[in-house]
Amino acid sequence: MSNKYLVIHMTDPTGETMPRDADQRLLGEWAQEGDAAGRLGDGAPVAGPEEAKSVAVRDGKVLVTDGPFPEFKEWFAGYDIVTAESIDEAASFMAKHPTAVMGRVYILPVVKLPWDED
Repeated sequence: MSNKYLVIHMTDPTGETMPRDADQRLLGEWAQEGDAAGRLGDGAPVAGPEEAKSVAVRDGKVLVTDGPFPEFKEWFAGYDIVTAESIDEAASFMAKHPTAVMGRVYILPVVKLPWDED
């Protein structure tokens, strides 16, 4: 049975750098494999921390603050929805993505909430 996974791409200053042509080649190969296997769903890169907002509600007050936040060592750079038979299969597929070389990817199973219909 196939499962869906949310993949979060994180930048990491301790990761390797990659020339643009190598990055694009690796990304193209990854996407081609994912498309051929029916693994890839929605996904997109996101803007940097200078365009970010943080929203919280405390004691009925809405608090909106700007980024960037110097305490962050990594930055959420984008996401993908991946379909795979297991989280290990999803991890093996994501190991081929440039972010795995230049940063880090987090893979989280997508779960149904009790009130979601089948």
